[in-house]
Amino acid sequence: MGYSAVPKRPPRGRRRDGVWQTPDMLVEIETAWSLSGYLLVCFSAGYFIHDTVDIVASGQARASWEYLVHHIMAMGAFFSGIFWSSFVGGGVLTLLVEVSNIFLTIRMMMKINNAQDHLLYRVNKYVNLVMYFLFRLAPQVYLTHFFLRYVRQRTLGTFLLGILLMLDVMIIIYFSRLLRSDFCPERVPRKQHKDKFLTE
Repeated sequence: MGYSAVPKRPPRGRRRDGVWQTPDMLVEIETAWSLSGYLLVCFSAGYFIHDTVDIVASGQARASWEYLVHHIMAMGAFFSGIFWSSFVGGGVLTLLVEVSNIFLTIRMMMKINNAQDHLLYRVNKYVNLVMYFLFRLAPQVYLTHFFLRYVRQRTLGTFLLGILLMLDVMIIIYFSRLLRSDFCPERVPRKQHKDKFLTE
């Protein structure tokens, strides 16, 4: 049996018109489903595929290996929602990190332009810290706690738990880099990789 490009129609009572009209996604992470949530997961998987191909094709694989590892794990997680219509809620929750990425990107652009002494940079580094906690660390802790129920099973949830735990490690490392760079700059090594401005 092959996979259909069209999502399976979820059981009656699970379908809603939009993500914000489906608050049960916050609780029923495995079974909650919405068309907009499903399409968001599909679009995000497409982005990760495109970015992965772009990194490899441009010869940046060695310099950006961390991004490649992250993208591969993310695609593995999103495919569960695309092909099995399961854990769509979890996929939507993980995308809350994009709110944090707005402020990380502002930070990166200002560092590239050597604007660390600008007032906006100093304000953004505190806002960035709050956003990182609210939209990156907090959802990750919540999802990890949820998926721990699959630890002794051999299911799709167990596979996703493995991915989630690896992402947990990466997020903690990135957070430590961020703290060290913005709040303890004297501890930052002089030689930094130019492709890691996002967290360093």
